[in-house]
Amino acid sequence: QVQLVESGGGLVQPGGSLRLSCAASGSIFRTNAMGWYRQAPGKEREVVATITSSGDAAFADSVKGRFTISRDNAENTVYLEMNSLKPEDTAVYYCNAVIMRSGTFSWMNYWGKGTLVTVSS
Repeated sequence: QVQLVESGGGLVQPGGSLRLSCAASGSIFRTNAMGWYRQAPGKEREVVATITSSGDAAFADSVKGRFTISRDNAENTVYLEMNSLKPEDTAVYYCNAVIMRSGTFSWMNYWGKGTLVTVSS
């Protein structure tokens, strides 16, 4: 089994910062791309940022210049540093990872359960 567990969400004032973490654990052989997605109330889930195993990152236009994504390959952990937060960043943030389990030869897509980020004064 593979599990992704997010942490770091919470309530923050506009203009503030938060750092999300997501650790993948279980019978992991290799981890490919990792990323963060979010879903605001009444809206569809959208990509926020992704990072390849070699460290190439991509960001949604709405967060470029404010959010940073990074990863620790040895720990199978991905981070999302969020700065200059706006009320429209309020959402449940989900971690995603493409993982090859030990003893298999296929890549599978895994999701965390999400962590709530609320930006409000």
